[in-house]
Amino acid sequence: MTMKQCGFLCICCDFKGGEFMRAVAELGHRVYLVTGENHRDDAWPREALQEIFFMPGNDGRLWDIDTLKQGAAGLMRHTKIDRIIALDDYDVRKAAYLREEFRMPGMGQTTARHFYDKLAMRIQARDAGIKVPGFTALFHDADINHFLHTSQGPWFIKPRSDAGAHGIRKITSPEQFWEHAESLGNERHRYLLEEYKPGAVYHVDSLSFNDDVLFSRTSQYLDPPFNVAHGGGIFQSHTIDAGSEIDTAIQSVNRHVLAAFGMRHGASHSEYIVSDGQVYFLETSARVGGAHLADMVQAASGINLWREWARVEHALQIGQPYTLPEVTSDHAGIIASLSRQERVDYSQYQEPEIWWTMPKKHHVGFIFRHAERQRILQLLEHYAGIVNRDYHAAVPLND
Repeated sequence: MTMKQCGFLCICCDFKGGEFMRAVAELGHRVYLVTGENHRDDAWPREALQEIFFMPGNDGRLWDIDTLKQGAAGLMRHTKIDRIIALDDYDVRKAAYLREEFRMPGMGQTTARHFYDKLAMRIQARDAGIKVPGFTALFHDADINHFLHTSQGPWFIKPRSDAGAHGIRKITSPEQFWEHAESLGNERHRYLLEEYKPGAVYHVDSLSFNDDVLFSRTSQYLDPPFNVAHGGGIFQSHTIDAGSEIDTAIQSVNRHVLAAFGMRHGASHSEYIVSDGQVYFLETSARVGGAHLADMVQAASGINLWREWARVEHALQIGQPYTLPEVTSDHAGIIASLSRQERVDYSQYQEPEIWWTMPKKHHVGFIFRHAERQRILQLLEHYAGIVNRDYHAAVPLND
């Protein structure tokens, strides 16, 4: 029997997801892409795409949703679209809106909030009995004052819908908070205030199908992303021992989070902090992890999250079961930084554990793979010295 060819509309305001789109096309489907005008000349997998549409503007967070809706409606007049896929954090709400408008399968607007709105995440986690750092919305002055005087500082003020460490500011006193809140003006409601919890920060990269988490791998940042982004540090992460006590605890919380938040199918990247022996939820997302963490996960496990996510969507669309490929059990680590040099000559680095090097201009990066975690940690320490001495450049984020 001939498989039905389906139409996938991918939305991506950044340059990423090429492997997903190639895999969907290889599985026999038609793929269409909506991206920003500022990404017109990027190396998209054009051989795998039926057509590319460009939204005006240079900031994907500011796309006009009515323009996007009208464009999708125009495409659908002559092209059958069966699934709408968000490939970046900032596209999750757009895809959910379009699914609701055109009655498409997949995550709707209420569920999508759990995967891009940090306030919605914390409320959903708290109500599900999952530990979260103390927090408050910034709606009502009396509630904020109560939180500031009954919780332990310092605190973070965080934008509800920005990705990563963008827009986060550390607050050390109630007076400093109110001064900053005044500067936010009518945009204050778009932020939340959260207790700072000292501890190690972990991330879990997962694949789900029919409400089951079929694959997940736990890794640890060597320095919290906030410190790297705001302090101009070097980005590093590494996988931890599967089945260890800390891995078991984090994986248990991760499964609870994904079930409570409504992650039925697809890829997710979630972050946790372990403080005083307790696992606290920080945030999650309905997409593959950025900063080449998916490459690190592939080095350790053999699982290409982009391609397997495509296979999950394919299985859903044609009504067949999804089977995860064989998973390997190596360890991997990543180190990455801005570079003072436009191009890095990687030929001088000959360690057999080097699995990947970053080709991007004015960046330097390595992924290492080895059977033993301790060897990965040794390599990260050694190459942190090399990167810091020979390449590292810093452009810290503004508060």
